[in-house]
Amino acid sequence: MTTVQLIDFENYSASVPAAMDAVGAPDLFKEDRPILLKPNLVNASEFPVTTHVLFCRAVIEYIRQKTDTRISIAEGCGDSDLDTDEVFRILGYGDLADEVQVDLIDLNYAPVTEVECPDNEIYPVMHLPKIAFESMIISLPVLKAHSLAEMTGTLKNMMGFAPPQYYSGGGFWKKAVFHQRMQQSIIELNRCLVPDLTLMDASLGLKDFHLGGATCNPPVNKLIAGTDPWAVDQAAARLLGQDPENIRHIHKQ
Repeated sequence: MTTVQLIDFENYSASVPAAMDAVGAPDLFKEDRPILLKPNLVNASEFPVTTHVLFCRAVIEYIRQKTDTRISIAEGCGDSDLDTDEVFRILGYGDLADEVQVDLIDLNYAPVTEVECPDNEIYPVMHLPKIAFESMIISLPVLKAHSLAEMTGTLKNMMGFAPPQYYSGGGFWKKAVFHQRMQQSIIELNRCLVPDLTLMDASLGLKDFHLGGATCNPPVNKLIAGTDPWAVDQAAARLLGQDPENIRHIHKQ
């Protein structure tokens, strides 16, 4: 089985199960390992800037059909003014959590552990949430171009795990220190922590800018699923009309 599958998008209830089945997702679920869903909720903007709550709901419904493993939704937003719990509420994740009985976790304030990454140039030691290393991580990004990283997919989505007390650098955004050397920072973060599975919502796509602007025309109309996050992001870059060879962070280093 290939590590990446592109599924034609019909709607979340039909296309999410098709994508998860295509990559053998149930084989990854283990009863003794809780599942952490990591959407992209960088701020309180609606889809396609952020992961649609109905996309996340469809993933939860699929998992519940396959396993009784505990599920949580986890994010550490980058907004300069809002905390993650406010973003959860505004985007409907609070209501979702109540309805389907899952926990919401603010990764910006979760207990951390030190992770030694000796190959890293900028961050030879990283401080990351303990829960990330105790869970199966399913990344749920949206397909977007990015002003500093060229594109943002599942690898950049891992920045939500970085607590601002270590990575704000006194900047405007909660993860501001990463913006100084964006490509290298994403590379180094993903040497320490990567998702086990990615399901990317490429049903629409933001073609120019990750916080707004024009959407892809016509809509991309795909979901991307895979267990290799670098391969997933390379496929995503192609859907945006970008050359993966020109985007350094989406190649394993």
